[in-house]
Amino acid sequence: MRKRILVTGGAGFLGSHLCKRLLAEGNEVISADNYFTGSKENIVGLTNNPYFEAIRHDVNIPLYLEVDEIYNLACPASPVHYQYDPIQTTKTCVLGAINMLGLAKRTRAKIFHASTSEVYGDPDVHPQKEAYWGNVNPQGVRACYDEGKRCAESLFFDYTRQHDVLIKVARIFNTYGPNMHPEDGRVVSNFVIQALTGEPITIYGDGSQTRSFCYVDDLIDGFLLLMNSKDDLQGPVNLGNPVEFTILEFAHIVIDLVGSSSSIIFKPLPSDDPQKRQPDITLAKAELGWQPQVTLKEGLTKTISYFEKLLGSPSREEKYIKIVKRERRQSVQDRRIANTGTSASGSRDRRSGTCDRRRAASNNDPLHTVAVAE
Repeated sequence: MRKRILVTGGAGFLGSHLCKRLLAEGNEVISADNYFTGSKENIVGLTNNPYFEAIRHDVNIPLYLEVDEIYNLACPASPVHYQYDPIQTTKTCVLGAINMLGLAKRTRAKIFHASTSEVYGDPDVHPQKEAYWGNVNPQGVRACYDEGKRCAESLFFDYTRQHDVLIKVARIFNTYGPNMHPEDGRVVSNFVIQALTGEPITIYGDGSQTRSFCYVDDLIDGFLLLMNSKDDLQGPVNLGNPVEFTILEFAHIVIDLVGSSSSIIFKPLPSDDPQKRQPDITLAKAELGWQPQVTLKEGLTKTISYFEKLLGSPSREEKYIKIVKRERRQSVQDRRIANTGTSASGSRDRRSGTCDRRRAASNNDPLHTVAVAE
């Protein structure tokens, strides 16, 4: 039976891959994205499918659809993007969760939440198990995302306790692959682009901090297995690759695979950057039969090829950058209108109304009484 599935953040890195897989399985898919970090380029290949629909929408605003399942992926996920507007990031995490949970409650849809390994903060437990509560700085520059995602998880479990909403919560660890944003500031995209262009590889800190890298296809497998698992497996479930590398080791792997002459430079470590990041995927193995299949070398080879194509055509690169900038400006404008409830013409109407009230007050007009009451 064909399901109607909503994917918020459907034009983003993970969302675009998820939409493609859901369509391949014969579903009807609706992508909702405000294109702040997502791009139409990621989903342009899906638009000819009659069962795919893309709408521009910010999850901070309620969305009224009839759906069977919801994947809640909408949120900037890299520090350079979520720190650009930290208040908006927190709103997207919290209000976005409330709005999508409200939709799930009304339609009785099953809802999947893309949480993050960042809920563990800078962990003092290694590797990280789902039962670990984390070590997060609630006042730091990363808190908008870390605490926003923690609050979203709380909302998901409150909705299932209070309203019997059927939920699935995944905690995503570092993921990479085609459709990554070339300017997202993450270690994979940074290193690959720097290696391809011959620029120095920039490592923050001394390179001893560790990360675990999961290829996007493996992660999407985990999404689908969790969404289709038994109802009482609500999560959270860690999804990531447990094979751990230091950042310095990873830099050398990228340089070797690209065949680059890039040197390595070191810069100060950003505030609250985690020193260790490695998932314990025992639960995913036991309950989902899931574990990553793609090796780092295989996944990086595909990712490098994607960025080579992106950078190899100047017209394509320029087009991509223009699209990203235009969509980001439109997204910011949409949020401003949503926050004020008015457009530019609405602002003129307010100014005109203020002048009318001032004139009325100076003439002892009864309208002044109304103005004060407002």
